Amino acid sequence: MIMHQNNQLTLAEMKTGQTGTVVGVLGGHGLIRRLDGLGIRPGKKVTKLSSTLFHGPVILRADSTQVAVGFGMARKIIVELDKYLPRTP
Repeated sequence: MIMHQNNQLTLAEMKTGQTGTVVGVLGGHGLIRRLDGLGIRPGKKVTKLSSTLFHGPVILRADSTQVAVGFGMARKIIVELDKYLPRTP
């Protein structure tokens, strides 16, 4: 797992159950438009629900919608992980 900046990584690198905010897409206009049509755009909160072995599709939740994207697309979506504050007794 390669951390990009601060607490950022790609959707493909996230672990199942992790939540974060999309901060960028490493792709051209076509990919950005396709992801926008799926509701995945910078500023959007996403949760990784599952992924399959051997670079299969990645399933995520954006708002109340479940979306599956290919592993190649998931590698181009940069997400900043949510920071959880420790609970106080």
